[in-house]
Amino acid sequence: MSESDQNLPKGIRANYPKRPTIDEDTWSKIRASQERMKDREFVRFSVFKVDPGWRRLAVDERNNHKDEFEALIATKVRDMMIYSYALVGTRGDADFVLWQASKDLDQLHDLASTINHSKLGGYLSLPYSYFAMTKRSIYLNRYEEEYIAKYGGEETLDTARIAINPQGSKYLFVYPMVKTRDWYRLPHEDRQRMMDEHIRVGHKWPDVKLNTTYSYGLDDQEFVVAFEGDHPGRFLDLLMALRLTEASAYTSFDVPAFTGLARSLRDTLNSLG
Repeated sequence: MSESDQNLPKGIRANYPKRPTIDEDTWSKIRASQERMKDREFVRFSVFKVDPGWRRLAVDERNNHKDEFEALIATKVRDMMIYSYALVGTRGDADFVLWQASKDLDQLHDLASTINHSKLGGYLSLPYSYFAMTKRSIYLNRYEEEYIAKYGGEETLDTARIAINPQGSKYLFVYPMVKTRDWYRLPHEDRQRMMDEHIRVGHKWPDVKLNTTYSYGLDDQEFVVAFEGDHPGRFLDLLMALRLTEASAYTSFDVPAFTGLARSLRDTLNSLG
């Protein structure tokens, strides 16, 4: 489809006037914005629960399900990011998480469809699912600005802000979050001041990596927050410190929270039974 064709009205109903085309100047700005969006990633956290009946299957049959599931996922990781985390031992209502990221939303859809058609998929439910996108924050991170001023690398850092790049930590801590409406009524300067404190506290735990993704209008929450770390106690202390910040008072909800143990997909499946 050519650029000019993209600006033609679509979905026309008989006996209704056509939607006017967008003027070329406006359409040029839209195309430029669309082009920038291509580098952003779609992100999904699929939280699965296995039916207890699956554990009563014969060992050979369960292993066959695992083999098929593992092989199916292997065909997808060539084109998109998929990391598995076991929740066995940390949650009672869910068993494992698949953390996914791709620039192509169709790949997330195809993965979900593939799982639905698998033998193990017949025994899986999805009690929680969080969908989001990467995006540059509207708040200034003064630590990043100081780093760029001293060492450069603004283009590289800008790319890193909109790409999911797990650091290989032992644990993943995930939760959805929504801010109160009062937060959005505040002047940007006041929100930036509170975020300065929030960021300053976070930098006291440099070994805990934060991955923030955005869900406005895409899913029920506004953010999905995923922290990576090797020591759960460090994450716990960080979250306690963040609760004391002024910005925390404007959090509407930030539950449920998941503590996942990084495992190979096979080890994750083995933990199910």
